[in-house]
Amino acid sequence: MTSLATPFNDGLHAGVVRYQRCAACGQAQTLARYACQRCGHEDLRWHDAAGTATVRAATVVARAPSEDFRALAPYTLVIVQLDEGPRLMGHAAAGVQIGERVCAAFFEHLGRPLLHFVPAT
Repeated sequence: MTSLATPFNDGLHAGVVRYQRCAACGQAQTLARYACQRCGHEDLRWHDAAGTATVRAATVVARAPSEDFRALAPYTLVIVQLDEGPRLMGHAAAGVQIGERVCAAFFEHLGRPLLHFVPAT
């Protein structure tokens, strides 16, 4: 059985951020969905993002929520807005600031790739 998020996860394994775009209204969105958030249409198509974004929120996690992430603490999490429009969350380089331009990078943790945003150069 294929998960709705399989194309997104396959992209992470390939070093690519993927998002959905509605074929009816053009709305771009992350977090794999069955229907468009804006118009409810079910014809959503996957696209590769350029990987560039702007930081919209940032926080430092000092106490990991589970044993799986304890070795990473403290770590920075951000919500970024991709240049294509949708927002998503990922890890980030320490010291990243709201409004800063970043690029997607990836690192492996516990056998799976995770998003990691670094300052754009």
